[in-house]
Amino acid sequence: MGVAGGGAGVRAASRRLALVAAGLVALVALSGCGSVESRRPLATTTAADKAELQQPNGPSRIAEQEPPHPTHFDVAPKPEPEPEPPSVPDIPVSQMPPASAGTNGSYDPPESSEQKAITPQTMARLEDEAGGRNSILLSGIALAPPSAPDRIKAAISGANEIVGRPYIWGGGHASWYSRGYDCSGAVSYALAAGGFLQAPLASGQLESWGEPGPGKWLTVYANAGHAYAVVAGLRWDTVGDASGTGPRWHPQLPYTEGFVVRHPAGF
Repeated sequence: MGVAGGGAGVRAASRRLALVAAGLVALVALSGCGSVESRRPLATTTAADKAELQQPNGPSRIAEQEPPHPTHFDVAPKPEPEPEPPSVPDIPVSQMPPASAGTNGSYDPPESSEQKAITPQTMARLEDEAGGRNSILLSGIALAPPSAPDRIKAAISGANEIVGRPYIWGGGHASWYSRGYDCSGAVSYALAAGGFLQAPLASGQLESWGEPGPGKWLTVYANAGHAYAVVAGLRWDTVGDASGTGPRWHPQLPYTEGFVVRHPAGF
C-alpha cells in the first residue's frame, strides 16, 4: 500500500513539473516583443493574455518620474539659398562655332576639385525638394527635417537618447530610464519625449492609442505582440539587424501586415 501510494505521488509530481515546464515554454514564446517571430499574433493566446505578459514584473517608478524631455533638438541644417545662375549672353546662331562631327552629345565630367560633395546641407536641400518631411539618418542618429513640428523634433531627439541600448523584455515600463528597452518601451519613450504620452503603454494598448490610420509625421504600428513607429520617414524599431536587437532607426519601409495603424491627432 505504501509503495503504491508513493508511486502515485511520484506520478502527480511529474505531472506538476510537466505543467510548469509547459507554462515556462509558453511564457518564453510570448515574451519576444521585439523579435521578428512575434510580429504575428499567436493564435493560442488571447490579446489580453499577451498584453498582461508585457506588463513589468517589478514595482513601477513611472509615477515618481517626469517623462523624458530632450534638452535640444537634433535637426538637419536648413538648406543654403542657391546662388543666382550667371546670365548667359544671347548669341545669334550665325555667330556660333560649327559643331565638329562626333562631338555632339559627348560629356566630359568636371575635375574632382569642381565636383560638389554631399553634405548635410545638400541632403537637407534634397529633402526639402521632396516635401521636407523626411529625416536624415547620420551614423545611426536621426536628424529631423527643419520643417517638422517641435513635438516631432522632440520625439526624434528623445529616441536618439536610447539608440543602441540592448533589447530587454519589459525595459522602459517600470522606469523611463532603463539599461535596455523592449519594443513598446522604446516606442513609448519616443512618444513621451514628444509629449504624446505620460506613461508607457504595452504594444497591445498601443492598438487603441491615438487616431486610426497613418499620420503625416508620426505613425505607430501595433499588435498584441509587437509595436514600432515611423517618425518623419524613418522606422523606429527594436527588431534585429546587422547591429543586433534593440531600439534603433531603420531606413527600410514599414511592414504593415497584421498591425493596427495609429497616429497622434494633428500629426
